[in-house]
Amino acid sequence: MDVSGCSAIVTGGASGLGAATAGLLAERGVGVVVADLASQEERARSLLEGTGGAFAATDVTDAQQVIAAVEAAKDLGPLRVLVNCAGVGWATRTIGKDGQYESAHDLEIFKKVIEINLVGTFNCIRLAATAMSHNEPDGDGCRGAIVNTASVAAEDGQIGQAAYSASKGGIVGLTLPVARDLAVVGIRVNTILPGLIDTPIYGSGEASEQFKEKLGAAILFPKRLGQPSEYAALVWELVTNSYLNAATIRLDAGIRMQPK
Repeated sequence: MDVSGCSAIVTGGASGLGAATAGLLAERGVGVVVADLASQEERARSLLEGTGGAFAATDVTDAQQVIAAVEAAKDLGPLRVLVNCAGVGWATRTIGKDGQYESAHDLEIFKKVIEINLVGTFNCIRLAATAMSHNEPDGDGCRGAIVNTASVAAEDGQIGQAAYSASKGGIVGLTLPVARDLAVVGIRVNTILPGLIDTPIYGSGEASEQFKEKLGAAILFPKRLGQPSEYAALVWELVTNSYLNAATIRLDAGIRMQPK
């Protein structure tokens, strides 16, 4: 699929995987809208400086804010690309150590993780795809491409990851049926399951580097954390290669996560 002259939305695009993706798309001539929380505006505008891209303050669970991001993208060119990177994590065991009802996993936290990661992803898909359906198709009939971000936790969930793994497993589960739904209008849907990627969540400094080195030792090959640029490169392939559809791809150097 040719993306020249088109626009893209990258949710969670102000940092980490989203920032690497937004940067690569902008570098290759795509008009990028970074859809992220209002608190990330300064970081997003710095990333987009000189690219002609735009920032849209977006809570992915809010339909009107997502629609505003879609309209901002349409101002930059036909919206043909959506990359869903927005998400949160939370580590809590299902029951507490004291055996009391009150110490069981907080149900509101579970709901919040599902709401942002899974419901938010689908919210962005349904609204962006609606806009994409109006595009002129290319020679293959393609009108757009959507890339979702799940996690290897969808398949190798660790202790304390019930909410996170459920949300990411849900994204894997919706990939095929949504791809089937959207095939009629020529929109492809694929999902990446990143493994251990070197993003700001690991901090910085000597202790951080030692911790990342220890994590890397558990990876099959190469024995290092992945780079956000490697994630972005896979997004580019999923967007531009029109024969990739309804796929879930692990980007993890062969790691299989242990229980903890």
